[in-house]
Amino acid sequence: MGMFEKLEEQLKASPKTIVLPDGPDPRIMEAAEKLQKGGFLQVILIGTEAEFAEGAKKGGYDLTGCEIIDPANYADMDAMVQQMMELRKGKMTEEQVREALSHGNYFGTMLVKMGKADCLLGGATYSTADTVRPGLQLIKTKPGAHLVSSVFILVREDEKLCFGDCAINIDYQDTVDRKTGEVKFTAAQKLAEVAVESAKTAAVFGIDPKVAVLSFSTKGSGKGGTVQLSHDAVIEAQKMDPELAIDGELQFDAAVSPVVAETKCKGSKVAGQANTFIFPCIEAGNIGYKIAQRLGGFAAYGPILQGLNAPINDLSRGCNADEVYKMALITAALS
Repeated sequence: MGMFEKLEEQLKASPKTIVLPDGPDPRIMEAAEKLQKGGFLQVILIGTEAEFAEGAKKGGYDLTGCEIIDPANYADMDAMVQQMMELRKGKMTEEQVREALSHGNYFGTMLVKMGKADCLLGGATYSTADTVRPGLQLIKTKPGAHLVSSVFILVREDEKLCFGDCAINIDYQDTVDRKTGEVKFTAAQKLAEVAVESAKTAAVFGIDPKVAVLSFSTKGSGKGGTVQLSHDAVIEAQKMDPELAIDGELQFDAAVSPVVAETKCKGSKVAGQANTFIFPCIEAGNIGYKIAQRLGGFAAYGPILQGLNAPINDLSRGCNADEVYKMALITAALS
């Protein structure tokens, strides 16, 4: 049974509710029909009944069972406005909050915040920033999390890999208290948190995580750049999760090739068999997953966000209906 078939069975046994906030987009409606008819998810669509009726008729979609909510006619809007104003703590006026909630991205995120839905998948018509920003402002980071990060799950036949972070954190810097100058959370601790969270995400999708923190150096063979960051992140990750199978800093060949691993880092429990790869900056991660996708023949699913209090995920605006469907399953599986 493939990864998505397993997710379908899992969600049939424990149904979730997902918000798709992008309106009557044909890709969204096609995916919503399949999700709802399959019994995998209860789907909430954001927009007017008329818009969806017209779009469904034009495209031949059956949205029976999907809940369609129009923010302009939402019965609990006053309560939603009040709660969002409290969450924003004076940063937005009531007028600004009501304007924001007229848009599917903020309205859908508040449905999750208020417990009306378990998760949200957006981005078919919204930018990544417009999908992620409401999540950061309203859902916020979960207890103990210091940052939001992301992974891509790469699938090729029966092979599955996890790449992080390829979409959110450009680089890693110490968090410093502005008043005292004290370092509150180091860059290495941030990268370590990405590694630990990525391993947890990998496990959700049937990957037994063996985590390689990557660099252009293996065990001190090179100096400069992000070598020290990757090295120190492994130490910090081992403190956060002593049971985690993690090693680094490793070059990619040492991480995946048993022959190279035997030469460069003999005795490692990860080198030569890694399946979860942590990149020291977004340039390396983004380039790396796209190489795997375009030249390696892997299908890439993500970015899957980590560190929020509820699953909020982003689609590419160039996505197709099948990608919406699969990312919806992934998002709900994290609920």
